[in-house]
Amino acid sequence: MDSLIYALGVVVFFVGLMASIALHEVGHLWPAKRFDVKVTEYFVGFGKRVWSFRRGETEYGIKAIPLGGYVKLVGMLPPARNAPVETGDADHPTRVRNSNTGMFTQLVADARASEYELVKPGDEDRLFYRKPWWQKLIIMVGGPMANVLIAFFLFGVLLMGIGVPTPTTTVDTVSDCVIPAADAGRECTADDPVAPAASAGLQAGDVITSFNGTAVESWDQLTELIRDNDNGEAVIGFERDGAAQTVTTNTRISSRAVLDDPESYEDVGFLGVAPTNPDTRHGPLMVVETMGTLVKATGEAIVAMPERMVGVVQAAFGGVREPDSPMSVVGASRVAGEMASAEETSWKHRISNVIGLLAAVNLFIALFNFLPLLPLDGGHIVGALYEALRRGVAKLRGRPDPGYVDVAKLLPLAYAFGLVLVVMGLLLVYADLVNPVRLQ
Repeated sequence: MDSLIYALGVVVFFVGLMASIALHEVGHLWPAKRFDVKVTEYFVGFGKRVWSFRRGETEYGIKAIPLGGYVKLVGMLPPARNAPVETGDADHPTRVRNSNTGMFTQLVADARASEYELVKPGDEDRLFYRKPWWQKLIIMVGGPMANVLIAFFLFGVLLMGIGVPTPTTTVDTVSDCVIPAADAGRECTADDPVAPAASAGLQAGDVITSFNGTAVESWDQLTELIRDNDNGEAVIGFERDGAAQTVTTNTRISSRAVLDDPESYEDVGFLGVAPTNPDTRHGPLMVVETMGTLVKATGEAIVAMPERMVGVVQAAFGGVREPDSPMSVVGASRVAGEMASAEETSWKHRISNVIGLLAAVNLFIALFNFLPLLPLDGGHIVGALYEALRRGVAKLRGRPDPGYVDVAKLLPLAYAFGLVLVVMGLLLVYADLVNPVRLQ
């Protein structure tokens, strides 16, 4: 049964991820169609065609390698300005003939030429590079923004619909003894000191209302007060069965996990109570705050990715795989399977965990695609903004319109970065197969 649930979690997450990729491409496709850009292909996946159909001039379908998707916008690369032309004029040729020497020069020339194999007479004004900068911007922003909206929707379902465990000031359990965080999970021994909360007589169900005279309004506030109290006296106000009571004890210094870095430890005050965590629904503001927090964390993770890939390489060849290691689609799907089949977890929380993972992945896809590098969407976004700036400056100075930005000149860098992405992707898939990230 557990294996079936695991497989179900993998399949549900994978289908959700493929749907997210499909909607990312719709984010490009829909505005491109609205702005009358010629679109010849819309595919989820790469490699060999598995299934497709044609509607109008566009072929829609699925390809064999489920590692992304694409929309073929004709004319994304402009022809070289000095290239001989077969049709059109010198500034706006519709087809080019090139003869170049040098590997990179020829690669660029071939890429330019392939852009126009699908151009027919009358398509000149439908080429992507001929469109106004703001239309190009909307088309390229549409993809990652679709993932942002998906993430917002999923976090909304999670936070506003299902609800998430939220700690309260009501005591759920009282520790019998003081055990260092690094040894969490073991039984108490005769050498372990009695926990201050137990010696004070606190019980499950008590509602803590004050700590050393400070009114307690949230569990996070109480946690900070306890940790900062070291070995000091602790006067605790609480309610039991509706009656207000007060007890006095002393917190003890103990090794606890750092609040914003669970892998590290520090010596802080310890009381020995754990809160109840009822599922609580929140409003739209919490969704925005949660996404803002995750945007920052995801951005930091993307910046640190080159360094963290070193750990992935080591893990792929026998090293330890860190719990926060980057993952491929394979790894994320395996984690979703573990979440779905986790023991001692309700179905509600299993579903919530998979939804949260899918939402976080969508946010990562969006932010990664906003990187200002070709072949990512961000490279074309920067190109459109630079075109707007250059044309605006020329207009203010009374100079001739400089025209479109030739992003083809950046193709050598795009090819190099694309190769890095392919190598990273293959390495992550291999690491996720031989040494995957595990929740436990």
